[in-house]
Amino acid sequence: MKLWDKGLPTDQKIDQFTVGNDRQLDVVLAKYDVQATLAHALMLHKISLLSNDDMSSIKKELDNIANEIEKGTFVIEEQFEDVHSKIEFELTQRIGDAGKRIHTARSRNDQVLVALHLFLKDELKQIKLVTKSLSNDLLVQAKKHKDVLLPGYTHLQIAMPSSFGLWFSAYAESFVDDLYMLNAALKVVDQNPLGSAAGYGSSFPIDREFTTKELGFETLKYNVVAAQMSRGKSEKLTAFAMSSIAGTLSKLAMDVCLYMSQNFDFMTIPSEFTTGSSIMPHKKNPDVFELIRGKCNKIQALPYELTVLTNNLPSGYHRDMQLLKEGIIPAIQDLKASLEMAQYALKNVTVNQNILEDEKYDYVFSVDTLNTLVMNGMSFRDAYIKIGKDIENSNYKPEKNTKHSHIGSINNLCLEQIEEKLKQV
Repeated sequence: MKLWDKGLPTDQKIDQFTVGNDRQLDVVLAKYDVQATLAHALMLHKISLLSNDDMSSIKKELDNIANEIEKGTFVIEEQFEDVHSKIEFELTQRIGDAGKRIHTARSRNDQVLVALHLFLKDELKQIKLVTKSLSNDLLVQAKKHKDVLLPGYTHLQIAMPSSFGLWFSAYAESFVDDLYMLNAALKVVDQNPLGSAAGYGSSFPIDREFTTKELGFETLKYNVVAAQMSRGKSEKLTAFAMSSIAGTLSKLAMDVCLYMSQNFDFMTIPSEFTTGSSIMPHKKNPDVFELIRGKCNKIQALPYELTVLTNNLPSGYHRDMQLLKEGIIPAIQDLKASLEMAQYALKNVTVNQNILEDEKYDYVFSVDTLNTLVMNGMSFRDAYIKIGKDIENSNYKPEKNTKHSHIGSINNLCLEQIEEKLKQV
């Protein structure tokens, strides 16, 4: 069944090619199509295009279909082009002519748009929750390990003293930046496109304010052509927000992989969180973080894939837009899984308390020694040259008992401010 079927046959190869994997992807959108269909039906009833009996029958069966979707028994068989045709067919089979009236003042473009807006809105909220939760967990770890020193690196060369407090909280604050972008994407998708029909509105006296409130949208997309143009734009903005989170998470995963290596030995995770080698019995591999890194790098490519798909399309609907779902839906699932797995693993991390006792980190204290000379009256330039020569001539003796008061004060200020930012985002 196709919503546009006029009784004329479609070539089987053409049918297979145009439908693609819509049936599999549309299962994810099924509950949102039911929500939108019910809101649309209530609006049709309000403007007297559906009778009381029809409305009662439609609501009852849509509730039944929603239960089937929740239980996982809802299936889109091969004879249906998409979720929208399947739901209309089910309504018609179960309640007769009332099911045929449900498409009044609505287009399939309309249905896809509103289902996607509802889906993206829900998913962005879920991503926001798990990102904030991970950021909070990182702050907990930052507080716990704020005084454990960690060598900082620039150019992958040993640089200055840092701390696990700074490292954990750096990623916590970076996720706050990502959440700003996520909120912007949420603002865009939280607009009701229902009622735009095929992109040019309807001559029926529909009430778009009613469906906006019924579906819980903050506002509606007033211009019907703009509503249609939000297809692709909404997915792309969502992808950019996801890409920002994925970029932070990928860098975090890379740090963990690096810090877990024997050459660094900055941190470990329990053996049961690692995998082994088929021939090397000593191996404990950070596959979880490698897969997080890989999945997140794929997600960072998604905005550009969606841009290329849509960047030369004029206004109005085009079938190219069907392909947007193939990228955005799996990417959302991958990002949520990566965030949840990172949170799960990082709760069980153990940090090395004595990293800087290794003599290869002696020079990490050179800036503190230099600063001590400056505080005692030597000019910075002379102190810099003196310490440089001492190092070159192997005369430098690190002051390993330095309290690193600047690290402590930076940590405390950071943690307070980041916590406040996270509450507000």
